[in-house]
Amino acid sequence: MAASTLYIGLMSGTSLDGVDGVLADFSGRGMRTLDAAFTPFPADLRAELMALQAATDNELEREALAANALARCYADCVRQLLDKAPGPVRAVAVHGQTIRHRPELGFTRQTNNPALLAELTGVDVIADFRSRDIAAGGQGAPLVPAFHEARFGKRGQVRVVVNIGGIGNISVLHGDGRVGGYDTGPGNVLMDLWIGRHQGKAYDADGAWAGSGRVVPALLADLLDEPFFRQPPPKSTGRDLFHAHWLDAKLARHPGLAPADVQATLTQLTATSIADAIRQATGGQAPHAVYVCGGGAYNGVLLRAIAQALGGVKVASTEALGVAPNRVEALAFAWLGYRFLRRQPGNLPAVTGAAGLRVLGALYPA
Repeated sequence: MAASTLYIGLMSGTSLDGVDGVLADFSGRGMRTLDAAFTPFPADLRAELMALQAATDNELEREALAANALARCYADCVRQLLDKAPGPVRAVAVHGQTIRHRPELGFTRQTNNPALLAELTGVDVIADFRSRDIAAGGQGAPLVPAFHEARFGKRGQVRVVVNIGGIGNISVLHGDGRVGGYDTGPGNVLMDLWIGRHQGKAYDADGAWAGSGRVVPALLADLLDEPFFRQPPPKSTGRDLFHAHWLDAKLARHPGLAPADVQATLTQLTATSIADAIRQATGGQAPHAVYVCGGGAYNGVLLRAIAQALGGVKVASTEALGVAPNRVEALAFAWLGYRFLRRQPGNLPAVTGAAGLRVLGALYPA
């Protein structure tokens, strides 16, 4: 009997809103998204995962308990997809929730309990995708450029895929098989933080609040005066750097600003840092188009700011290429799980800086 070609991919990112899941079919030479599901995080789990981003009391026990709760959220998302699957699912590929990312110290931490997830779902689980790349001297991130090339690359066209979750990252698809990419800096993380603080909202819907304010050039220059932005690739980042204390230290030098103006400036920070990274990665050559995925793809103010910063280059969501923006990363991890079971590499040394191609992941049989 032939092995199933159905996989489930799960992603919970730095925005900490919940779990995106996709059911994918890797039969034939292509990949198809058959269905999708979303499980929101309970407020207490989101708060605990946020707290675990920094050193805290009794964090070993607290992380273990959060991992168990997270696995149950994952299991809920998996069950929704299993109910819609046309046949048996070969494996669940799950990223886990990043709470520390310190490749310069040789480790990354994606909270998860994949053994419990396998127990709860009765399906093989593949997890821990970043560690093998870091063990080989890489950044362990971003891991999606190889998938972006496989799904979105087009011969003869320079395309850039931008994922804007909590953190932004780019994949430069040169159209000749070469792929570049790295983290660009804050995606939604600071914008979400600021609107949460002032309006109690999880995010700035379509950038409406930012659009009501004005960019403050002096603050923008101060925000961009961060060594990470000048650091050459390969590089990756996260909440370890871009967090509330980082922002508050910058704002302390600019007292009295209207909150909406700060939001407008944070939105421009994301747009400018992404545009600068694209210019650096393409050697100043304008790409054919920029395609955006992640939550930031639904922020019209942000997308227009990126297009303006790039001099009018076409900026669209990945919907134009056949994949909804909120499904891209989960589909990427389904693809990485598929690669793992075929013992095929999932990283790109030119992107992460690893010593070579590596098979990524660890298997937890059901």
